[in-house]
Amino acid sequence: MIVMKFGGTSVESAAAIERVAKIVKARLDRHPIVVVSAMGKTTNKLLALAQAAIHGRKDEYIRQLHDLRDFHSREARQVVPLANRADLDRALDEQFQEMTELVKGLAVLGELTPRSIDAISSYGERLSSYVVSLAFEHFGVPSVHVDSRKVIVTDGRHTQAAPIFAETYKRLMATVAPLAAQKVVVMGGFIGATEAGVTSTLGRGGSDFTASIVGAGVQADEIQIWTDVDGMLTADPTILPGGHRVKVISFAEAAELAYFGAKVLHPATVIPAIERNIPVLILNSRRPDVPGTRIVAETVRGGNPVKSIACKRKITLVNIHSTRMFMAHGFLRRIFEIFDRYETSVDMIATSEVSVSLTIDNPAHLERIVKEMSEFSEISTEPDQAIVCLVGENIRHTPGVSARAFGSLGGVNVRMISQGASLLNLSFVIAEKDLRPAVEALHNEFFRDLDPDVFEVDASDPQRSQP
Repeated sequence: MIVMKFGGTSVESAAAIERVAKIVKARLDRHPIVVVSAMGKTTNKLLALAQAAIHGRKDEYIRQLHDLRDFHSREARQVVPLANRADLDRALDEQFQEMTELVKGLAVLGELTPRSIDAISSYGERLSSYVVSLAFEHFGVPSVHVDSRKVIVTDGRHTQAAPIFAETYKRLMATVAPLAAQKVVVMGGFIGATEAGVTSTLGRGGSDFTASIVGAGVQADEIQIWTDVDGMLTADPTILPGGHRVKVISFAEAAELAYFGAKVLHPATVIPAIERNIPVLILNSRRPDVPGTRIVAETVRGGNPVKSIACKRKITLVNIHSTRMFMAHGFLRRIFEIFDRYETSVDMIATSEVSVSLTIDNPAHLERIVKEMSEFSEISTEPDQAIVCLVGENIRHTPGVSARAFGSLGGVNVRMISQGASLLNLSFVIAEKDLRPAVEALHNEFFRDLDPDVFEVDASDPQRSQP
């Protein structure tokens, strides 16, 4: 049994859904469970019409509701068999009637609570999973739809709910596993429900998380994350095109890359998979023949010290210097109490006895944080910075990695350095304007030669050789 998750771009249209059906059909012998995201940008559109409602823009939200229904109906009717059209129309009518009533309620209240956000944003996955389930029948894939809210049980922290694993696994094993033995189960990612039955969502990257939860719950052999890239690459393609596909990587490395900006996988995704030792594959729905990236529990050594270069943009560097030298022992405590109070996460930190430099990626409360800290310290901020993170299990075992990294950077000014916190990354902060040349220089330094057991090697490139 395998779990196959398809992202929004993989189910964004009738043509995309047909591709998904062919991919799933080729793997019927492995009893796939399919988890899908909302079609295309549906979630963003749902939140936009909710905003229009609470601000009293009635004509706008009515038009947006009609456009969204027309979109789902148009794409679905191209892939849903004639025999199921009545069921499709009835389901769309029910869902959009519910949605209309919800949006009208939001307009009356004039506010959008976390619980309301979950309720409105859940419709994307509820619609897509039903459409995909019907479409599978058209393409010869026997399927059954399961509402994720019946099996993914969460706490009540709306917009970022945490699964209640024991109850969720119990329901998955009792409901989904037996169905998957007979047909392809299709579920919506991202969504769940509290123990009281109130709709909840798992937050950013929630569909990946759903796939991992389902895989752990049914004790799957493999979890496949189908997206629009060939797998994890040696560099972020939006910064440096032409990176190499990483064939195999450890859970620890994948989580580190995800945390420091790799968009292909959400960090929380790997947690249930790690606990159950289930391999995760990153695959491309537009190029299903590419083997992708395999994420495994064990350490993957290889001949290269670095597996990939991750980047995190839009970072603010905060420099803090104590003005009360004799109270240095309480300095850090006071700093992090303030960050905790404003629910602002810190990415990197470097300290001395009375000085601290740290980075944040959410400056929403920065002005108030600075005001409070100014009572006991001198503080300065530097926006428009970026974190560059070299990730690899071999970094800890390879002498000279830091020298090679900083030697390759030439004239790029490094504002802050961090190494050793996780033993498998070397991170530093630079100005965002220097990001492209810095990544290019590092890539040339660490991926000049590639271990063919770990990386895809382009045999046509005469400069590529085994290390």
